[in-house]
Amino acid sequence: MSMVKITLPAAAAACTLSFSIKHHLTTCQATFITLGSNGFRRPRSRRVLTVCTASNSASNPLEILVKASVTAPNKLGDCPFCQRVLLTLEEKQLPYETKLVDLSNKPEWFLEINPDGKVPVIKLDEKWIADSDVITQTLEEKYPDPPLATPPEKASVGSKIFSSFIGFLKSKDPADGTEQALLSELNSFNDYIKDNGPFINGKEVSAADLSLGPKLYHLEIALGHYKDWLIPDSLTYLRSYMKVLFSRDSFVKTIAARDDVVVGWAKLSG
Repeated sequence: MSMVKITLPAAAAACTLSFSIKHHLTTCQATFITLGSNGFRRPRSRRVLTVCTASNSASNPLEILVKASVTAPNKLGDCPFCQRVLLTLEEKQLPYETKLVDLSNKPEWFLEINPDGKVPVIKLDEKWIADSDVITQTLEEKYPDPPLATPPEKASVGSKIFSSFIGFLKSKDPADGTEQALLSELNSFNDYIKDNGPFINGKEVSAADLSLGPKLYHLEIALGHYKDWLIPDSLTYLRSYMKVLFSRDSFVKTIAARDDVVVGWAKLSG
């Protein structure tokens, strides 16, 4: 509980507005006390005003279902789409509770919630919502502060990197052009960040970064392990972008273990 006093000057009289605001509540009471010109309180001159304030905090922790680790018990798994949602919750400073789901042996209670058997799934307003695109958009609409929406003209920046990474990872033919396709996408992104960075929307992190970041993390680990391939040193702006993004508190808190990422991509590696 905190008390704030604001003094409002007037020609012949002064009014003191005092109100108390309790964290996470959307209503506060303001009491106006009219003072005479000599500064003494006038008797029986008091009004109570109810003021509504916007709140961006969930009253209870949001429940989110995410992939469980396959290499360590009770740890977060390697799903980049789960991390995208967790990053959004962290950046918006929303309280949440994760429930780990073993995707190799999906429990009945989970399939009842989402028959498709996919994560992430989040509970909002007593309804379960699946798909990271839908979830993050819903969170932005319901909890708009701080804003994370990326302007439409920038939202697709870097969007082809992930599919190019998968194509190269699956490839068994060094001459099939998949490596060059990935390099082309990475070079384009490097040039974009050079001119528009440090993030996709400029100075502030946005939803597009929270989507791309986990995919770049997987790219770096999986290609390093299965292809002995590293992002070229010449792509300095891309490498700096990754370093800054990966070092954010939100990313560190929601990151998957490297071993999980390696195991997660084993079936697709060429």
